[in-house]
Amino acid sequence: MSSQHPPTKRQKRDDYRKAHKDDNIAELPKKKFYRQRAHANPFSDHQLTYPASPDLMDWASYYPAYIAPNTGPEEPNDHQETRIKQLSKDITVADIGCGFGGLLVALAPKLSDELLIGMEIRTQVTEFVQDKIKALRSQNADSGLYQNIACLRANTMKFLPNFFRKGQLSKIFLCFPDPHFKARKHKARIVSLTLNSEYAFAMKPGGIVYTITDVEDLHKWMVKHLEEHPSFERVGKEEEAEDECVKTMMVETEEGKKVERNKGDKFVACFRRLEDPPWP
Repeated sequence: MSSQHPPTKRQKRDDYRKAHKDDNIAELPKKKFYRQRAHANPFSDHQLTYPASPDLMDWASYYPAYIAPNTGPEEPNDHQETRIKQLSKDITVADIGCGFGGLLVALAPKLSDELLIGMEIRTQVTEFVQDKIKALRSQNADSGLYQNIACLRANTMKFLPNFFRKGQLSKIFLCFPDPHFKARKHKARIVSLTLNSEYAFAMKPGGIVYTITDVEDLHKWMVKHLEEHPSFERVGKEEEAEDECVKTMMVETEEGKKVERNKGDKFVACFRRLEDPPWP
């Protein structure tokens, strides 16, 4: 008689995720095996890896199809053990708090000439998106689709400038962020005067910050804080309605689909990065 116990739910989840580490697996991952809380505390000391500066970030494993040809030997600097492989183009689109990656995947063919990064603080949600991208790349090996998207575990409230140079991004998406309803938690909202300055630093003039939420109070908060920032102006409703990225954002995020099923409202606001004023 065997004394071996049947695997627990946690063991089943762990075994499933380990099996999906193979780059050649074409089966899309199942969400139920990537269990995670709805939100994470951005002020906690998470076990995170981040570069000391954008130039020290090695993106090669995230975008293998975009590794630049070797331009010659380069000695590692004091912060590097090995030479960092450069990409042939910069990342220009960031989905901050990308969740389960619905928007990333939907935008990949629409923004095929750009590199998009999803940034997510929750470990297993990040793992799900990474496994999903691997599967999609495997399914579309002949066409090369989905090579331009990747997902990274990161706390952007603390480390956004570690990943992006000044003026690097053309689009930032803030989709259905944690509303942090209690007043004492408002400091954890993803839009604030301080964080808006970091978004302004990372964005090139003319770039767009896209926001969407189903919580009207949070919508008003984001509008107020972005309108009050000198580096941003709100995009007009007509231009907003014609923007393909807005149309995609409205229907492709997992939270957006949930709101749709529950017949809830969605509040959208977009803001353009202004030119910096000339030095006196």
